[in-house]
Amino acid sequence: MTAGLVAVGAALLAGQGASQQALLAARWTARTAAPVFLIAYLASSLWRLRRGPLTTALLKRRRQWGLGFVLAHSIHLAALLVNIVAFRPRPVSTLVGGGLAYVLIYLMALTSNDASQRLLGRWWKWLHRIGIHYIWLIFTISYASRAFHADPTYHVEGRLLAPLFLAALAARLYARRKPG
Repeated sequence: MTAGLVAVGAALLAGQGASQQALLAARWTARTAAPVFLIAYLASSLWRLRRGPLTTALLKRRRQWGLGFVLAHSIHLAALLVNIVAFRPRPVSTLVGGGLAYVLIYLMALTSNDASQRLLGRWWKWLHRIGIHYIWLIFTISYASRAFHADPTYHVEGRLLAPLFLAALAARLYARRKPG
């Protein structure tokens, strides 16, 4: 949460005019939420690949990392809504795709407790598996599109973060194949 608020504050200081401030706040809050997401996304895979005190701690706190992501990405949503409503409308397809991600984020947050897990049974696992991979997909598409954006100022972000998200998926797939 602190990182998200710092990102908003930095955007307000760095941006020249309300439009640029809103854009930077949306961009920078997504960047602060991304690593928190990746920790939640990779916790069980990292533990499976290399069991130790750090990976065990990440796995035990995976729910908290996921809820931390929800909080960080909620700050991103607020910044993004200001940007979209006041300055830069988005295509309907982008709004629907991103909106579905937020529906899944909040459904997963609401069901991130033992009681919901027991109540939903196998549907809980289905919701969380589909949800986390859909969020991964949105991040990956967003960063991959920046790698080839018409504005070259987006290239570094896309060329660094899209491969990072692809590597995270590769680590998950590799960990699933590892015996034991």
